[in-house]
Amino acid sequence: MNVYDFDGTIYSGDSTVDFYFFILRRHPSVIRLLPKQIGAMAKYKLGKISLTEAKEAFFSFLSIISDISSETKLFCERFQNKIMPWYRAKQKSDDIIISASPEFLLKGFCHILGGIRLTASEVDPKSGKFYSENCKGEEKVKRFKNDYGSTKIEEFYSDSHSDIPMARLADNAYLVKNGKLYKWEL
Repeated sequence: MNVYDFDGTIYSGDSTVDFYFFILRRHPSVIRLLPKQIGAMAKYKLGKISLTEAKEAFFSFLSIISDISSETKLFCERFQNKIMPWYRAKQKSDDIIISASPEFLLKGFCHILGGIRLTASEVDPKSGKFYSENCKGEEKVKRFKNDYGSTKIEEFYSDSHSDIPMARLADNAYLVKNGKLYKWEL
């Protein structure tokens, strides 16, 4: 089976950033949380809080949205054109997406793509609180093994060097840059 990172790999850009601006346009009141979000990012950059804690502060805007399920569905429908053509041409029914983006956000894309499987950051869509560690780096390997056991990865695709631990699990790994695939020499 093939395993794919999502943002910057099969999705052109960062779905979380796109979703935030989508929500901001539809619910301008979320801007009031910007100082909290910026403060948390500064604390993360200074090493005072973890990435998971910084992301929880960022996702606190979810608490303002009354029907996040409808918003995520609409977002996925409107932004499905950002799924890269190379992926759509290569896609198989047993593909797995593994991502640091929130599961509640990516589920809609997985549904649009035919119900492919997903392992992602577990975030409460009502509060922005993380149920588990951010699904990035070594955490991706841990989550993959927990969800799929010793399933063989034929090909792994990512745009990020933070995914080297996942790439090492695959028979073949590819680095994705601007929609182009390069053999990942590890």
